[in-house]
Amino acid sequence: MKVSVSTYSFSKMLCNGEITQFDCIAKAKELGFDGVEFADVLPHDGSSIEEYAKKLNEECKRLEMHVVNYTIGAEFLTDTDAEFTAEIERLKKEIDIAVILGATSVRHDATQGYNITKRNYKAFSEVLPIIADGCRQVTEYAKTKGVKTMVENHGMFAQDADRVESLVNAVNNDNFGWLCDMGNFLCVDENPVISTSKAAPYAFHVHVKDFHVKSGMQPNPGAGFFQSRGGNYLRGAIVGHGDVPVQQCLTTLKKAGYNGFASIEFEGNNSVFNVTVSVGGSTFLKSDTSYKDTLARADTALYYVKQNGKNRA
Repeated sequence: MKVSVSTYSFSKMLCNGEITQFDCIAKAKELGFDGVEFADVLPHDGSSIEEYAKKLNEECKRLEMHVVNYTIGAEFLTDTDAEFTAEIERLKKEIDIAVILGATSVRHDATQGYNITKRNYKAFSEVLPIIADGCRQVTEYAKTKGVKTMVENHGMFAQDADRVESLVNAVNNDNFGWLCDMGNFLCVDENPVISTSKAAPYAFHVHVKDFHVKSGMQPNPGAGFFQSRGGNYLRGAIVGHGDVPVQQCLTTLKKAGYNGFASIEFEGNNSVFNVTVSVGGSTFLKSDTSYKDTLARADTALYYVKQNGKNRA
């Protein structure tokens, strides 16, 4: 299993115009990732999406970085048949973009669910044939382009493991699978390990995501937290720092035979930035009369490092 990073991890800085997707590629290379997953194509220089996708592909080749996946939004629960057809045609064009980008797989949404303010509630089983039809038409086209497609457990309505599994099986096409996001199961209050074990046999790609979790029985913890479908509080976390059993989920996937890329997807409230740390150290010498002598030498070493500038050992 190789490790990649999603450009979505840098979305805050991308939206603010602080960096471009080219910077994401360079940073991924610098950090030692094996590849990059692109969340949309976001031209910053006036290029068309097609032109920009080609440039991103060339930059990835130059830096020997794999384009591991292309992720886009979609909505198959439309108000009219014409809108449904238009959405399929739009997604076919996104498949063409993926080919230019150099991606051999695409993740698209299925639906965010019906607008509950209209009070037209429907069970997932009732709309399953509609969204399965949309996914099937897209993957049939994608197959002719050498691109696999998938949905992610994402968006609350189509996020439960059993619902996504039923969708993959309803589409019933070997070109269509599941982007397993281990952290997203918490958004619908599911156990990530149990749900990952359900997703594993169908997994075409993996998102490694972590969350801090607080009970819905507690007061709102504050900035950065959002609520799950059941009212628990979640906030994006650095992988390994939160409450998602990441290692166990990865082991579960590997046990099921998954050996593709796993993309880090950070959804925290923090900006991504570089930090330089100055450190001074010293050993305890026999001539020292107390720990204060050791600390004094370490303090002198610290200021020596600071005076010599950053990025120096």
